Amino acid sequence: MIEDQILKLEKLKKAIAEKGSLLVAYSGGLDSSFLAKVAGDVLGDSALCLILDHEGLPRSELQYAQELARSLGLRCLTVKASLLKRPQVFENPPDRCYHCKKEFCRRLKEVASNENIAWVADGANLSDLQDFRPGLKACEEESIWHPLMEAEMTKEDIRAISREMGLPFWNRPPSACLASRIPYGEEISQQKLARIEEAEEFLRGLGLGTGPMRVRSHGDMARIETCAGDMSGVLALREMIVYRLKGLGFRYVVLDLDGYRSGSMNEAL
Repeated sequence: MIEDQILKLEKLKKAIAEKGSLLVAYSGGLDSSFLAKVAGDVLGDSALCLILDHEGLPRSELQYAQELARSLGLRCLTVKASLLKRPQVFENPPDRCYHCKKEFCRRLKEVASNENIAWVADGANLSDLQDFRPGLKACEEESIWHPLMEAEMTKEDIRAISREMGLPFWNRPPSACLASRIPYGEEISQQKLARIEEAEEFLRGLGLGTGPMRVRSHGDMARIETCAGDMSGVLALREMIVYRLKGLGFRYVVLDLDGYRSGSMNEAL
């Protein structure tokens, strides 16, 4: 850990300590896991991490987040949150994440109030400002605190510090809501989300997806995004993959030669 990162970590700890109590929006991803761990170290039982279990959260990610929280000794709750009842979500406009975050913020603040916790925070960091993130606007409107931004931490800082701290998730590939696999303007349904989830779990079961990997759903076409190192594996197993994904209801199965790109659905905006 370089001196600049040490200073950022100390700044983060001091800011968290000053809050006295903190609820962390927690998903098991790198950023929220790091924040939850630091908050737990600083505040003890006055820190609570909250998982919002919604239609876009893969079951494997939910299980991982819960098991990670237990292994780290974090105080953790899981609360159900339904999103697809809202037309602003299932109609899938470009600002869908804004409406999702609005509902998330409402639930987070509700639990914080019930637990007598003064502040609600998320894992947003400086790197998030480089992409189209309408959810950040909702968080700002709802006074959700961004301590990693305040400490001037980037994704690279968080990963490097987590590694130095010996945290098991330091190199975990990024994850995202299943709804992010569906192009804007195409309606989201529970059936589509389940099909995407099953397709991605199948690919990981083949030993693929060691790095970031997505199955983007374009109507009846599955577009596989994976890191360059996994492309040869996809091609080697293409007959098995095509058979399985067509069995899930896709008519066409393609491999995107551009590879994995975070937020690639935003490229059309």
